[in-house]
Amino acid sequence: STQSTWGMLSAAGGRVIVARFASCDFATIAKATDVYFNRNLKPLPGSRVKRTLLGRGPGSGRGKTSTRGHNGAKARSGTGKPALTYEGGQNPLQRRLPKFGMANGNTFKMPLNVLNLHKLQLFIDTGRIDIAQPITLKTLADCNICGKIKHGVKLLGDGAEHFAAKVDIEVTKASQTAIKAVETSGGSITTVYLNRLGLRAHLKPHKFRKPPRFARPAFKDMKYYLKETNRGYLTKPKLPATLHHPEAVFREPLPCV
Repeated sequence: STQSTWGMLSAAGGRVIVARFASCDFATIAKATDVYFNRNLKPLPGSRVKRTLLGRGPGSGRGKTSTRGHNGAKARSGTGKPALTYEGGQNPLQRRLPKFGMANGNTFKMPLNVLNLHKLQLFIDTGRIDIAQPITLKTLADCNICGKIKHGVKLLGDGAEHFAAKVDIEVTKASQTAIKAVETSGGSITTVYLNRLGLRAHLKPHKFRKPPRFARPAFKDMKYYLKETNRGYLTKPKLPATLHHPEAVFREPLPCV
C-alpha cells in the first residue's frame, strides 16, 4: 500500500513524494531511490577474485606440479621467509663461532646423598653399623648405606616412628624430623661442613701424606651451621669426631734419597 511503502522509504532514508510513485511497484521505487536492502547487496566489482584450482589434471593447464615447478625450496609447503641466520645451507655464523661464558645450571649444585632413619635402623639391627662409636660420614661410606658420597649426606625423617637406637651421628645436614627422632631416642646429632678436599681426606685418609686443614663453610652455608636448631657444629664447644684426623692412617713420608 502507499502508506506501508512510505513507511519503508522513510525508514530507509528515501526522500520521495508518495503521489509520484503511487502506481509503481516496490522494486521500481527501490531502484529509483537507490534504497538497498539485504537482497540487493553485492560486493564491489573487482573486490573478490575467483580462486584458481590447482592440481586437477593436465587438461586444466595447472596440474601435476601445480605451477610450482620441479623441486626446490619454493616447491615445498611452509616456504615462508627464511630465518635471519640462514646462509643458504652453509654453516651459519652462530655455529662457526665458539661458545663462551658459563651457565649456572648444574655447575655449582652439590646434591647430598639421602639417608632415612628406617634404613639407618635396619643397618644397626643387622650389625652393619656399630653404635658404640660415633657414626661419621666415613662410617656411612664404609658400610655403603647410601652409595658413593660425593658432597655429603642429609639425614631425613622417613621412619622416625620406628627409630629407637641411641646413636651419636654426624652428617652434613638433617631435617627437623630426623633431629627430633634421634634426640628422642637418647642420641645426639651434629651437622658438619666438609668441602670436596676435606671430605676426601675424611673418607680416604690413607691417600694423604699430610692431613689438610679443614675449610670453614662458605658464607651461604655459614648461617646453617651457626643455628642451634640445625645442630650446627659451630655452635658446639667441642670439635666433632669428623674433624679429627687419626694420624695413624695417613701414609708415611717417603725417605729422602
